[in-house]
Parts: sequence; C-alpha cells; structure tokens
Amino acid sequence: MADTVTVPVRGPAEQQAPPRRAWTVVLAGLGALLCSLDVVVVSTALPALRADFGASLSDLEWTINAYNLVFACLTLTGAALGDRFGRRRMYVLGLAVFTLASAASALSGGPGQLIAARMVQGAGAAVLLPLTLTLISDAFPAEKRGVAIGLWGGVTGVGVAAGPVLGGAVTEGLSWQWIFWLNVPLGIAMLPLSALKLRESHGPRPQLDVVGLLLAAVALTGLAWAPVRAPEAGWGSAEVIGALAAGIVFVAAFLGWERSAARYPMLPLGYFRVRGFSTANGAIFLQLFSLLGALFMITQLFQLGLGQSPLEAGVRILVWTGMPLLVAPVAGALADRFGNRPFMLAGLALQAVAYALMAWQVEPGVGYGDLVVPLIISGVGISMVFPTAANAVTMSVPVADAGVAAGVNMALRELGGVFGIAVAAAVFAHYGGYASPAAFADGCGPALWVSAGAAAAGAAVAALAPSRPGGTA
Repeated sequence: MADTVTVPVRGPAEQQAPPRRAWTVVLAGLGALLCSLDVVVVSTALPALRADFGASLSDLEWTINAYNLVFACLTLTGAALGDRFGRRRMYVLGLAVFTLASAASALSGGPGQLIAARMVQGAGAAVLLPLTLTLISDAFPAEKRGVAIGLWGGVTGVGVAAGPVLGGAVTEGLSWQWIFWLNVPLGIAMLPLSALKLRESHGPRPQLDVVGLLLAAVALTGLAWAPVRAPEAGWGSAEVIGALAAGIVFVAAFLGWERSAARYPMLPLGYFRVRGFSTANGAIFLQLFSLLGALFMITQLFQLGLGQSPLEAGVRILVWTGMPLLVAPVAGALADRFGNRPFMLAGLALQAVAYALMAWQVEPGVGYGDLVVPLIISGVGISMVFPTAANAVTMSVPVADAGVAAGVNMALRELGGVFGIAVAAAVFAHYGGYASPAAFADGCGPALWVSAGAAAAGAAVAALAPSRPGGTA
C-alpha cells in the first residue's frame, strides 16, 4: 500500500468564505484552549487540594487522571459521533457537557465528588477536542492547513502556558474552586457562537459502528486503567495485570471486527500502514507520556522542593509552558514548506535533552537558575511537536476522514498522558516521597529521567516519518 492516502484538492471546504474560516479557527482554538487548560490548571493546585481535602497521592493522581482516563477512552467515540450526527452539533453538545462539569467540579465537597465531576469533564472534552481538528481540516484546503493547525497549536499553547500561572494565581488569591468556575462564562459565551458560526459537516459513513465503539471504549479503558491503578495496587497485582490483559484482548477484538465484520468500520486499519499516520501517532503518544509525567513532577518540585507558593511556581514555569504560544504557529507554517518530520524529530530530541538536564540537576538546594534553561529548551521542543504531529495525521488521510484521524491522535495523546503520570508517580514513590524536600528530590530526579527516555524514544519514531509535506519519502 502507498505511504499516503490522496487528499482531495477541491471540495466544499475550499468554497467557504474567509470569515467562516476565521470563526472556525477562533472557536476551535477556544475549545482546544478549554480542554488543554484543564489538563494543566489543576497541577499547581495539587498541594492546596492535598491540604484542603487531606488528599492522598492517589487522590492527587486521580484529579488529573480521572479527566485523562475518560478523555482517552471516549475520544474515538466523540470523533465518530461527530462524523455521524454532525460535527457542529456534537461540538456544541460536548461544550455544554464540559461547561456543566466545570461548575460541578467547583462545587465539589471532597476528593470523590471532584474526581466524579472531572470524569464528566473528560467525557465532554472527548467530544470537544477531536472535533476542533476536524472542523479546521474541513474548513481549510491541504496547502493552508499547516498554518491553521499552527494557529490552533498556538491557542492550545495559551492553555498550557496559562494553566500553571492561572492555577497558581487563583489558588493563592481566591481558592482552588475558581480554576473551574473560570471555564463557565467562556463556555456559555461560546455555545451560541458555535451554533451560529460553525459550518455543519458529516463523515462519509451512513451508519454508526456501535460494536466498534464499544470494543474500542472497553479496550482503551483497560489499557488506561492499568497504569492509573498501578502506583497504588502494584504493577504485579491481579487488578493491573487483568486490566492490561483485558485491554489487549479487546484491542484484538476491535481490530478483528473492524477488519472483517464491520459494515461501516469506524477506523480503516489501512491507515496504520500509512507512514505519516502511524509515525505521528506513535510520536505524540510518547511526547505526552514524557510531557505530562514531567509536568506532574515539576509543578510539585517548585512548591514542595523549592518552597515556592502556587503563584510563584506558576510564574516561574511560564518560561516552559509559554513557548507554544510563540513557537507553535511558526512551526505549523514552516511545516507546510519543509515537512513535519524535521520539527517532530527536533522537538522530541529537545525535550529529551531538557528533561535529562533537569533530572541531573534535581537535588536538595537546586535553584531556579539551574532549571530555567532546560525549561525553555523543553518548551521550544513541545511547541514544535504539537502542531506538526496533528498536521501529519490529518494530512495522511482523505479530508472526509479527518475526524477519524483526529480521534485516533487525541486518544493516543491522552493515553500517553495517563501512562506518563502513572509511571512518573510510581518511580517517584519508589525512590522518594513527601517527607521532606530532600525526599522529594530523591524521587523527582528518577521520574524525570523516565520522561527524558520517553521523549528520546519519540524522537526515534519521528525519524521514520515521511520527509516531504504530506509526501511518501
């Protein structure tokens, strides 16, 4: 099979007026902003949640992983529902669910209620986020999509950049509840605009592959549940091994169903033989494994290891998380000319170097000056990967299947993040703990070495991607 699937040169997307494209980028970007913000905004509030609720390490993990777990498990479902019932319609529905769940999170009275609300938030995001890429791919021709996805990556970068600072400022100045209340007015404002300004579109399948959706959801749940529970239950426990085994069995069942039994398969398996599709998805899985594992540790390092307040920690981390806002639009635009591979490869290599430098320097008494350069290097690296991996995936399939491609990409992103946080927490707990700044440093360093290794593996995968923009070489 050829290395790429032909993307139509002309179609309805190219006949849209420029103002509709502008609205698409703005509204899709804001949807991505909300989803990405709520991955990282909680991170600087973890110590406050620990103090307010008396939360354990497991509770802290679940405030992040409950969102990521449901997100990862239902993203393919969200993309498929958009293709079948209308992308604009499902985007508005996902936004409404996300907004209501944000209010429920703010009203939570304990760890259990917060975790439950975060799960509903993840369900809304699972519909919302993949459709941001689908709406952009539908609205822009192939030769201009890199610029648009670069802008999408830059807006997403605002969420990543603002998250730690916003979380720190709100937690310190008001309370942790306000990190969720802030989503509500933005969501309410976006609902009528999305219904009026976005163009409705559908995927090419006349029927929903219900069996495929159920098999994929169970498979992803098993694969995600195992690393989430492993730090507490143990990697060798019956629960974790059973979840992994169930995930693998249901993945095999899903592949068998899609290959031979599904009348309208939700995921054409031939796309995984397309080098641009498979390498970009592998690279993004390893990048999020590396990034969220490092973020989970570094936000706590600044507060528990360096003794800074939530706001001080958020401001200092801005040199890392603020880079996507500056670099991602440029990387996306240049990828249209030079291809996605150089940016994915260089970005992941920079992440690996940065986390290795941080791991090497983390010890009692480490100062911000020792960490600032690696933080900047890592920020540039993630900025180069976010838009180019998304661009590579959507460029590797026909535009009608952009929703499928975006769903796979987002599912692997979130699954990578779940594994990254779980493995980082397990390594941290094995080598250190919360007893003192020295104990925290003892666990943080090895966890960051794991993040460096994951990024290096991602760079090796990215090196196998096609060299030309959307090409075969």
